[in-house]
Amino acid sequence: MTALNRVPSLMARAGTASALTIAAVGGSIVAPGLASDAEAATTATKALRIAASKKGSPYKWGATGPRRFDCSGLTLYSFKKAGKSLPRTAAQQYNKSRHISAKSRKAGDLVFFHSGSNVYHVGIYAGHGKIWHAPKTGDVVRLQKIWTRSVWYGRVG
Repeated sequence: MTALNRVPSLMARAGTASALTIAAVGGSIVAPGLASDAEAATTATKALRIAASKKGSPYKWGATGPRRFDCSGLTLYSFKKAGKSLPRTAAQQYNKSRHISAKSRKAGDLVFFHSGSNVYHVGIYAGHGKIWHAPKTGDVVRLQKIWTRSVWYGRVG
């Protein structure tokens, strides 16, 4: 019997069962969107690791790796290596991502810096208010604290 088939029988025996009860006995819960969220988390975690592995790589406007990057080039490269394609620019990446609140952000989500409605920079959220990004000419890929409140968040799915 598969875990999926066990859930109804577990619930029937118990009358009702919480998600924790089902998980405790080795069952699984199937609900719309959960599989894709789990997949997105795995992809995001991989992309985050890939971006971090590029620490110290020089910034170069228009570069998409593997040795030099601009901001959206780093996110494009990282997610491509993790198995997801993104468009080329920060604004295009914002338009393609699923927009989420700051409260919902997780490591591996994209952080978009904006002025009004204009998205001008992107990085990958690393947790604890920090991002991996390729900042500007003369700088290198690095981990940095988010320096402004003018950010939006997006999840690659």
